[in-house]
This record gives sequence, C-alpha cells and structure tokens, in this order.
Amino acid sequence: MNEPRITPERFECAPGLRLEAHERLSDLQFRNLAARLDRIEALMERLERRLWLAVYGVMATIAAQGVQGLMSVTP
Repeated sequence: MNEPRITPERFECAPGLRLEAHERLSDLQFRNLAARLDRIEALMERLERRLWLAVYGVMATIAAQGVQGLMSVTP
C-alpha cells in the first residue's frame, strides 16, 4: 500500500500565459476567417463571369433574331 503516487505535471497558468494562448487562438481564427473570405471572393468572381456570359449570350440571341427578321423582310 505504500506505492508512490504519480503526480501529474504542473500546469502553469499565469495571466500572461493565458493571454498568450488567447492571442494565438485569435490569430488562428482570423487567419481561418481570411482564408474563408478569399475562397468566397474567388467563388463570387467565377459566378460573376458566368452571369456576364449568360447576359452576353441572351443579347447575342436577341441580336441574331433581329438580324434574321430583317433579312427575311428585305428581298
């Protein structure tokens, strides 16, 4: 029964260490947020390109139909 007790390592928990840990965590969260925003911006740019491509396609179709209508009227 006289076994030596295993004591856990001491955890240093000074206010300065807590502040440092909080700063590291905040920095990590801000970097993660910036990476997410970069991905969202890239996605929005791709979506904008697709939207303009659709707009130009519709305009080209309308113009082609107008030209075709004019060509059928003139002999």
